Amino acid sequence: MKHKKRIFLSSPHMSGNEQNYIKDAFDTNWIAPLGPNVDAFEKELASYVGINDAAAVNSGTAAIHLALRLLDVRAGDKVLCSSLTFVASANPIIYQGAEPIFIDSEPETWNMSPQALERALSDALRDGKLPKAVIVVNLYGQSAKMDEILSLCNEYHVPIIEDAAESLGSTYKGKASGTFGKFGVYSFNGNKIITTSGGGMLVSNDVEAIKKARFLATQARDFAPHYQHSESGYNYRMSNILAGVGRAQLEVLNERVEARRAIFERYQQELAYIPGISFMPQLENTRSNRWLTTLRIDEEEAGISVESLLQSLAEENIEARHVWKPLHMQPLFERDPYYAHSKSENISEQLFKTGICLPSGSNMPDEDISIVISSVKNFLRVQV
Repeated sequence: MKHKKRIFLSSPHMSGNEQNYIKDAFDTNWIAPLGPNVDAFEKELASYVGINDAAAVNSGTAAIHLALRLLDVRAGDKVLCSSLTFVASANPIIYQGAEPIFIDSEPETWNMSPQALERALSDALRDGKLPKAVIVVNLYGQSAKMDEILSLCNEYHVPIIEDAAESLGSTYKGKASGTFGKFGVYSFNGNKIITTSGGGMLVSNDVEAIKKARFLATQARDFAPHYQHSESGYNYRMSNILAGVGRAQLEVLNERVEARRAIFERYQQELAYIPGISFMPQLENTRSNRWLTTLRIDEEEAGISVESLLQSLAEENIEARHVWKPLHMQPLFERDPYYAHSKSENISEQLFKTGICLPSGSNMPDEDISIVISSVKNFLRVQV
């Protein structure tokens, strides 16, 4: 039976206080892509994650692009990037005319495999052309194995861009996700744990680099009494109105994390015992924001395919999705190099084949969670 009300994967969740910041922007006529809300949002987010500075921009993609530009990535350079991620993690590499090299996942975090990364760095050193950067993604809120990845990148003197678009509010050994690399990136897209409808943030302990990011993001306008430009820039700054939305959202981030973690725990409690179902793990000494509840289905053991379950949920008006299709499998990147986890294990491809994301919005009523659980159990013919 199809439910009249659609159950979304991850819909925006407003706190109610957004209107106050927006009203203030209108009352003071700060409608431009600069203003008090932008300044305050940058300071408040930097303080929340414990980093020196932040630049508010119009998307997480823009933040990654600025990070690559600040690291002087140019045509012909190479950049290593997680394969199991959304295309936005790698598109900015192409913007700079550089070559992406994709790195497989590993089983404990579903994120970048340190052993595949080590092979890629070793090969690059042998070939005499080390990458200009490594873009490591924290998937679905789970931090990658940052100690191992940092150790390797430090050994080879390659800077890290930490794509924490999905992991704001998560921690690794007590430290905020997104604060381990030279640069960190957050996204405030409509489906993220907090949203500005569209937006992102570039963070770093290098205050001068963030100052340069703001300059580049504002069309690289020189300090002069007229419009003067000595280098190319971008129209990437966040509007003062949207930054107001972000400030109100940031106030409730901890609550949103707790809500998503509770949803994950409910799904796990109700479904983990079913043969063939296993949930995305949480690495020891980390705390995931559980942005999306993600599980794997062993088709042989469960007796169903991921595709058939997705179709069944769609017929019930429930939005669920495959995990990200690995970038090395995308037509856009099929000619680019890729390093698998090992000779016998291709983890990202396995996860794509067996993974599914369930509705996980922090504003989901208990009734909707129950409907999703019942729908999964009914399809699996498990007693509800």
